[in-house]
Amino acid sequence: MLKIAIDLGTSTTKIYKTGSGVVLSEPTCVAVNAETGQVKAIGNDAKLLVGKTAEFTSIVFPVFEGEIVNHKMAVVMLDEFLNKIGIRSSRRRVEVLFSVPCGVSEKAKSAIYNLCDELGVSRIDFVEAPYLSALGQDLPVSDSNPAFVIDMGAGTTNIAVLSLDGIIAGMSVNIGGNNMDVHIIDHVADLFGLKIGSLTSERLKNTVGSLAPGDNQSTVVNGRDIRTGRPRSAVVSSADIVYPVRVYVDKLMEYAGMLLKKLPAEVSAGICRSGVHLSGGVCKLTGLAEYVGEKLSMEAHVGEEPQMAVALGGGRAIGNPALLKKIKLAF
Repeated sequence: MLKIAIDLGTSTTKIYKTGSGVVLSEPTCVAVNAETGQVKAIGNDAKLLVGKTAEFTSIVFPVFEGEIVNHKMAVVMLDEFLNKIGIRSSRRRVEVLFSVPCGVSEKAKSAIYNLCDELGVSRIDFVEAPYLSALGQDLPVSDSNPAFVIDMGAGTTNIAVLSLDGIIAGMSVNIGGNNMDVHIIDHVADLFGLKIGSLTSERLKNTVGSLAPGDNQSTVVNGRDIRTGRPRSAVVSSADIVYPVRVYVDKLMEYAGMLLKKLPAEVSAGICRSGVHLSGGVCKLTGLAEYVGEKLSMEAHVGEEPQMAVALGGGRAIGNPALLKKIKLAF
């Protein structure tokens, strides 16, 4: 039976297929005609329309803060994604592992189960994102060797200390890279009198977003002058947006500090030696590891492909039945 792992994120959906690796990474969005309900674009094509649509076209984001909020569009989107990777049958003989937030509710798992039932998927398993992040980063996790993982997504951040014996302490918080994008939009408006859109804010974050002291990267952004209403450009530097970037990361560090206080002494000693392992798209920020390490007083590590860690970990888990049996959630 074909096996795949799906990281159904607020911003991006990634699919890992056994034998092939990560075969799809596309935005979790759908463009819909608001009057007729007709789907106009999905994934990459829909993302290109964000902020540019006419009156009767809506951009729908089926997943919000790690949970399915529009079942119908989620089915349409995932059906298209599965077709893209060659899984076309109406009754799909495929085993699927879904990444879910730490401490996921039964209601959220039921929503994914119902989604897969409509897609004709034959078998579903759930694994919490911190486990998959650890596996995707090749961390030496065992019953006696805990790992400290922070996976920073667009809608949620998962923070956990875990071993193969279970999650020792963990939480999922509704703070993600999208929050930073919104704060950057507001900050640029206040600082430059320039209204920018979400795509521009995201690009700004990914190109010049930095926590490195003295960083002077800059880029040109285009938007609408708040005072005149006319198109205008501005040069924005790393220093200009460091405040909304730092506020976001500092809040996550507060939660991480709260979690560390719950750990038994021996676990704390192990974490102090091994450090914290970061994953997720937010890891593109320059200087993030050094900043987090200083805040938590331990070494911070970022893998080669942090944005793919959960999907890669899903692939490793679904390809190892004995491991999957240990870490999957009951349903």
